[in-house]
Amino acid sequence: MPTFERDDIALHYKVTGDGPPLLMLPGFMSDHASWMPLVPLLQNHFTCITPDNRTTGQTTPWDAPVSIDLMCKDALALMGHLGFERYHTIGHSMGGIIALHMAQEVPDRMASTHIAASAPVRLPRNTALFANLIAIRRSSAPEDTWLRALFPWLFNPRVYNDPKAVDQAVADSLAYPHAQSTDAMEHQLTALRGFDGTDLASPTCPTQVLIGALDLIVPPDHILAVLSHLPHHILEGAGHSIHWDAPDQVAELLCAYAAKHPI
Repeated sequence: MPTFERDDIALHYKVTGDGPPLLMLPGFMSDHASWMPLVPLLQNHFTCITPDNRTTGQTTPWDAPVSIDLMCKDALALMGHLGFERYHTIGHSMGGIIALHMAQEVPDRMASTHIAASAPVRLPRNTALFANLIAIRRSSAPEDTWLRALFPWLFNPRVYNDPKAVDQAVADSLAYPHAQSTDAMEHQLTALRGFDGTDLASPTCPTQVLIGALDLIVPPDHILAVLSHLPHHILEGAGHSIHWDAPDQVAELLCAYAAKHPI
């Protein structure tokens, strides 16, 4: 993966495909690999730029200062470094908040923005959930315990119809060589604890919202409470990991909306 150095970090990113640029911002705990189900569906339509946010993946150091604002500035600097003046953006979960921050800062650069399973809200329950997962990781419990506690929050319940598939997902996660450490996870959580998104709910650039009907982490009613004035779609059968549960639908909606707002 290429590296872009700015200020105090070495930001790693991947570029895949051909077409107008599409910046893809992952959520909390996630890096560029979280877009694995979606990139193959988009790479013939877009040049997909998938960075590792601060504290994740191969971006270093893991303990660099972290906040929504800093990750927004990283993304803007990366796209400038790559020579893209205007581009499409999709952000999942925390990445959606970063995308909304970008839309506020430089709306003229955002050809279209896509907010997936996200809203500019801070839910104390989620902070408690992640803190509890960190506590599990620091305990003497088997190393897969925290993942088995997390996955029901992320995915459509039908995933559990096949226990072998769950076991394989856990094994794949544990084997991933660039998985976020417990310390880095706790450090990144500070970005959410200090977040205030009250001024991000009304982007002036074209923005659509993609909602998982079964999302437990950012439930539909919480999203619609602040973003219902924007074009939005509720994807039946999708949980918080909307691009894993319904990648074809996400890709179709993204392509259709971006086509209405060409660069």
